[in-house]
Amino acid sequence: MNLRCAIIDDEPLALGLLESYVKKTPVLTLCGTYSSAIQAMKSLPEHPVDLLFLDIQMPDLNGLEFSRMVSDTTRIIFTTAFNQYAIDGYRVNALDYLLKPISYADFMEAVNKAIHWFELQQKAESAFSSAQAEKYIYVKSDYKLIQIELSKILYIEGLKDYIKIHVEGTDKPILSLISMRAMEEKLPASQFIRVHRSFIVQKQKIKIIDKGRIVFGKDYIPISDSYKQELQNYVNEHIV
Repeated sequence: MNLRCAIIDDEPLALGLLESYVKKTPVLTLCGTYSSAIQAMKSLPEHPVDLLFLDIQMPDLNGLEFSRMVSDTTRIIFTTAFNQYAIDGYRVNALDYLLKPISYADFMEAVNKAIHWFELQQKAESAFSSAQAEKYIYVKSDYKLIQIELSKILYIEGLKDYIKIHVEGTDKPILSLISMRAMEEKLPASQFIRVHRSFIVQKQKIKIIDKGRIVFGKDYIPISDSYKQELQNYVNEHIV
């Protein structure tokens, strides 16, 4: 992980100290230093950062006021010589609050909080993207690309080089020139299970299993011996 950061502080010594800390911290990339919030206002909107080290007590526009103008994607670590601002800092959802003079150990503790926050953010975004990606697939059928919602697939039937995709609420299956193996690789294993050399079914659509067959209305899907145990394991997880 690499976090882009900027520093705003009207005290040259404090600004220089934080700059030295940032430069010797591999996970941080310094994108700007500013001696006032007014100065930063001109640059940050066009060059946003992930993390902002922001002094609270500054003339014209203080850090608390400026923090309310910063992009929601930028996380803030306040720096100040006055601890009475701590509660105000957390009210504006700051990641941390550093009291001057700032040691490198305290600085790194705040940076580690930022790293943890961004890692959680990335995981959440990744999980959301995966969930979105697994909502549907596209298949070629009759020289067209057809979008199929995964949640509506009942089962898939293999016929040599073709497959039939049986979709909930439709009278006719969708035919596509693709092998069962290739189709199986496209489908999320969390949702689908192969029960026979020629059949893949959606787990949540399995309502009735009768005499070694899965029942979909008038259709009976055979369960072969080679796939029986995997299906049984899934069913056992949900038996009450």
